[in-house]
Amino acid sequence: MLRRFLATVSVSALVLVGCSAPETGTRTTAEASGEPAIASVQPLDLDLVSTKSKAVKPGAKLDGTKALTVLNTLPVKGKAPATGYNRNTKFGNGWKDFDKDKCDERQEALSRDMSKVKFKDKKKCTVASGTLNDLYTGRQINWKVKSGSVDIDHVVALKNAWISGGQQLSQAQRQALANDPLNLIAADASANRQKGDKNAAEWLPKNKSFRCQYVATQISVKKKYALSVTSAEKKAMSKVLDSCKNQKAAKVTPIKPAGSSKSTTSSKPKAPGTVKVTVSPGAFCKGADKGKRGKSKAGKTYTCKSSKSESRLRWRV
Repeated sequence: MLRRFLATVSVSALVLVGCSAPETGTRTTAEASGEPAIASVQPLDLDLVSTKSKAVKPGAKLDGTKALTVLNTLPVKGKAPATGYNRNTKFGNGWKDFDKDKCDERQEALSRDMSKVKFKDKKKCTVASGTLNDLYTGRQINWKVKSGSVDIDHVVALKNAWISGGQQLSQAQRQALANDPLNLIAADASANRQKGDKNAAEWLPKNKSFRCQYVATQISVKKKYALSVTSAEKKAMSKVLDSCKNQKAAKVTPIKPAGSSKSTTSSKPKAPGTVKVTVSPGAFCKGADKGKRGKSKAGKTYTCKSSKSESRLRWRV
């Protein structure tokens, strides 16, 4: 049974490793219609999954770095206010075609994560039914369209992403996060809704054998999208990884938040209004230089300004 499962969902499990349910009240109609499941077998060891398969999704390749090591590189911050959060306006309305194969990521996740998949169309994009061996609960789910038994969950919930650095991402970057196969997993609908927008300190899969991969995937997503963890979240993740110290993180290329494009030059900035030329103390200065500062030959700083007794501008102390 395990060999059959490995053959059918190796790619699925690789990307699914560690996914989480969507935020409370933010599931789309597509999510509510149910997605594939993963049989009640031991979760796949990421190290045993080929990283050279053409079917491997973006961001799912392993780089050999331990998840705990990657966790220790994530910034630790408190939760930012959720002000302004809206699933559709901030992360895109509906599913996108992440890999440009004319099949959206919901359908990709369903066909990737289920076995015995049947499609509604000839190009094998729209999934009609399948069997999901759910990694969150460990139970097997026979799914059909509109059955409502399976959702597509975001490993790092979108609201959690919003309050842990997502506000600094551009709209395009947030849409990528919402549709990145690394951050998607077909899961039991009840477990998904129970999770909501909780982080690892607030919710973990009932299936304990999947927790290491679940946490490792959250860490990978947060690393890729420059997101932070709370101190409680980091403590919970570390506790899980204590039982699987060799658990790997996924290979990712961290993005640069659009809001962090400011110059990072290390040189000391000049004082506001500093004039590069040498000035003569007491000499008249132009109106255009009013408020600016310059230095004398002796290195003393003077400002172009008037005084209480004289309205004319001079270089004064």
